[in-house]
Amino acid sequence: MAALPGSKIHLSDFLRYLATRCDDSSDRLPPLTDLSRELGISVTTLREQLEVARSFGWVEVRPKTGMRRLPYAFSPAIRQSLAYAMSLSPRYFEQFADLRAHLESAYWFEAVSKLEPDDVAYLQNLVATAQAKLNTTPPQLPHAEHRELHLTIYRRLNQPFVIGLLEAYWDMYESAGLDVYLDLSYLNRVWYYHQKMVECIAAGDYEAGYQAFREHVQLIGQRNRPQPNQKFE
Repeated sequence: MAALPGSKIHLSDFLRYLATRCDDSSDRLPPLTDLSRELGISVTTLREQLEVARSFGWVEVRPKTGMRRLPYAFSPAIRQSLAYAMSLSPRYFEQFADLRAHLESAYWFEAVSKLEPDDVAYLQNLVATAQAKLNTTPPQLPHAEHRELHLTIYRRLNQPFVIGLLEAYWDMYESAGLDVYLDLSYLNRVWYYHQKMVECIAAGDYEAGYQAFREHVQLIGQRNRPQPNQKFE
């Protein structure tokens, strides 16, 4: 383990290499044997450190193309921690969901003010697609649209920690079983608020959109727990 220069933060030799010595002009990494010699550690130790980096989503390893460094992402680390927490108690997801609601609330005005016209058109299309799914026979669950709508609203922030937390929330939302069907009236109310939020964003009335967002978030506490195998086809 080594500390970054001028820092008390300790990283493994491999993570330190990724952070400070890897050539920024290429994402390709040398073979393990070459890295082992350069870093002065055994291949076995290097493999262990590599596996940590892979688990955090910072390195990709493929049989024919070798290793390459991936862009930094926050969500893989959160997903691992949250998955462990949820295995201990479902209450941890409820607490994380509360954090997500406060986070979206805190960044609402900054996020919507950065949206481009193409983003607004995309949000409008997501609402229309979701409502069309709900109006088919039998109805279809617009979960992908639900996730994408929320993430799109905050994507222009260029804030990897906010986006990482939100992406991890939606990943674990599915693991918690909240993407399954409850009742059509509930889902129609959810998408009524989504439509209202997007209409307000398009009109530049961010305060009214924020109020619709807050009312929408409160719906989650009104839903019943999902029943096994109760979902849209």
